[in-house]
Amino acid sequence: MGKNRSLPFTILLNSSSSTVVAVVVVVEVVVVVVVIVVVVVVVVLVVIVVVVVVVVVVVVVVVVVVL
Repeated sequence: MGKNRSLPFTILLNSSSSTVVAVVVVVEVVVVVVVIVVVVVVVVLVVIVVVVVVVVVVVVVVVVVVL
């Protein structure tokens, strides 16, 4: 378990090429950005759904009270 986990780090340290490091950093940044975007989109969708539900409930209550 521990050996497998440290394997990528060992490969990274053994290869002194800065290209590999740059690629890894870029990949990590891209992954973080994608995760943030997904979270933001989910939050926005949840907010929209909540607002729609609240509006519908308010409209129904107003209609019931008025009628």
